[in-house]
Amino acid sequence: VMQCSAPLDVLFLLDGSYSIGKGSFERSKHFAGKLCDALDIHPDRVRVGMIQFSSTPHLEFPLDSYLTKQEVKEKIRSIVFRGGRTETARALKYILRKGFPGGRNSSVPEVLIIISDGKSQGSTMMPAMQVKERHIMVFAVGIKFPRWEELHVLASEPTEQHVLFAGDAEDAANGLYSTLTASVCSTTAPGCKVESHPCELRTLETVKELAGNHVCWKGSKQPNVVHASLCPFYRWKRVVLKHPSRCFRTVCPDPCDSQPCQNGGTCVPEGLEKYHCLCPVGYGGDIHCAPKLSLECSVDLLFLMDSSAGVTLEGFLRYKAFLKRFLQAVMGQDSPSSVGVAQYDDDVRIPIEVGQHKDAFSLMKSIDALNFGGGGTLTGRALQYIAQHGFRSTPALEDVQEDLPRVVVLLTDSKSQDPVAEGAKYARDQDLFLIGVGSSFLRAELTEVTGNPKQTIVYSDPQDLFNRIPELQRRICSVDKPEGCQAQSLDLAFAVDASGGVGVDNFLQLRDFVRSSFLHFSINRDVTQIALVVYGSKAHTVFALDTHTSNSALLQAIDQVPFFGDSASAGSALLHIYGDVMTVQKGARPGVNKAVVVLTNGGGMEDAAGPAQQLRDNGILVFVVVVGEAQRDMLLRVAGSPNYLVHISSFEDLQHYQDLIIERICEEAKSPVNLCKPNPCMNQGVCILGPGSYRCECHGWEGPHCETS
Repeated sequence: VMQCSAPLDVLFLLDGSYSIGKGSFERSKHFAGKLCDALDIHPDRVRVGMIQFSSTPHLEFPLDSYLTKQEVKEKIRSIVFRGGRTETARALKYILRKGFPGGRNSSVPEVLIIISDGKSQGSTMMPAMQVKERHIMVFAVGIKFPRWEELHVLASEPTEQHVLFAGDAEDAANGLYSTLTASVCSTTAPGCKVESHPCELRTLETVKELAGNHVCWKGSKQPNVVHASLCPFYRWKRVVLKHPSRCFRTVCPDPCDSQPCQNGGTCVPEGLEKYHCLCPVGYGGDIHCAPKLSLECSVDLLFLMDSSAGVTLEGFLRYKAFLKRFLQAVMGQDSPSSVGVAQYDDDVRIPIEVGQHKDAFSLMKSIDALNFGGGGTLTGRALQYIAQHGFRSTPALEDVQEDLPRVVVLLTDSKSQDPVAEGAKYARDQDLFLIGVGSSFLRAELTEVTGNPKQTIVYSDPQDLFNRIPELQRRICSVDKPEGCQAQSLDLAFAVDASGGVGVDNFLQLRDFVRSSFLHFSINRDVTQIALVVYGSKAHTVFALDTHTSNSALLQAIDQVPFFGDSASAGSALLHIYGDVMTVQKGARPGVNKAVVVLTNGGGMEDAAGPAQQLRDNGILVFVVVVGEAQRDMLLRVAGSPNYLVHISSFEDLQHYQDLIIERICEEAKSPVNLCKPNPCMNQGVCILGPGSYRCECHGWEGPHCETS
């Protein structure tokens, strides 16, 4: 963004002597390329040339050879280290005699950039002075551990603005641009200004240091007499010396200074004027992290917050922040839901009645005013109290409608000091829909409160709480909705890893997961059909799509699932499903959404990306559920999208992700269907789409699907 754009001839004088060495020479080349980024290289603006010097100067390329930035940088990269003595004075005399090779004969400003360690053989003072008398602007750039005194002799005045250090290439490029801007370049970038600040120039010197004394023997004028004495012992030591200086750098306003990202978003600058926001979960409705969720369901919603000593003040403040972020994310101006907040410890209070606030701003102010209690944790008593008093319908609270579902969200981080079962059952008997949100160690107690593990939301650490906002929104709006895809047509195949990598015990957990998943679907010919495939190195169909027509039949059949215990090949399983399961012959229905769910520990996925893409190309969704550690990049290639990949840390946690997986399947299964994908025509028949229908064009076969010879 910051580059000098005036007519300018720039000549690099690159030290290629043995004191630099090949490694530092390569760093010098890299640095020269970085400096080119601060120059607008163009035939009519900045031109660049380069001379490498050691015992003798050598012209690498003149200023009129390469006229684009890319060409110049490529040529610099190809320059070869020559080696020799450091004859800086000889190189300067070459420039005094020859001028800038390929330059514009002083009709434009001339800039000489010397990149060296400043350890010349011989004095550079006279030729350096003569170069500067010709009105050539000289920058001296130190490389490795330079001799700064010589570089100050070489550089133009004021030396603070013309002596740079190649160790920090970005900073030095800024320094070059800043100095050029003050003299030859047109203007600084909009809104930018040159500022000075204290800095240090470092070098490495060898110094003589007294190490101690040792006994030595000295002769005497007297014959045959020797005297013992103490003699000093010295050693040479390399030390880093720091030279205080001032640096001049261009400082530009950060586009993030105005804090454009809302709702806890993080601003990431892109150049001088642009930026983008990294938004927290539940936000991202626009570039500034506006809410992107919405609570579109109509419910009366009451948050029951634990404010006992067990939560601590810090935890209570975190719940307030979570509550505000959730409501900001999901509550729009025209949200059909009414919200209230209660808090409990030894006692229960309802500081914000359901429906009391008509706008989000006044609701947020009331949440800010909530105070920490600090008493005991009587969750059971609080639930009973809320069931009796939490949703009182009064004329003042006319928004609380008797016929709307009533939802209570319990927020707690401490174990209850009284039994919760009786109070929770009483609340559920009053038709309250209970959702529990708390730390993972409270999972059992929260499930006892809600009466359903699907209505329990746990988080692993305080920050993870805020990641649960979308899940809470789905749970609130799942009240009174049928579970799974009960009223939705779907052909679904489970592919279960039965390899030795999974192990028998974990395989049985995968089997139980599939068994409980059946309960989310209405199994019959008109709604959902399910097939089951298990695989090791080869795949085996336990039952096809049209084998069983009821939930009870599926539950009995799954007990016969075999465990193989050999190596895994998910690719073979997906190819098997494509060619032998999702076919009209095996019960697949044209015009019905189709999905495959792969359950695995991540082993044997190397050959699965191609077959998975083949399924997707034929209109079949592929969901990948992986338990344990696995390579995410490879899994994404199989799933095709992060939306179709669920990564679970342990087999014990698998059951807690069932609702999420089923919801995703059912949501995606609503997409429009191509009647010819996968091809319903058998025996190489060609499927031809019509308006709302299809037909099979058969060759040597007959029947609606070319099934009869």
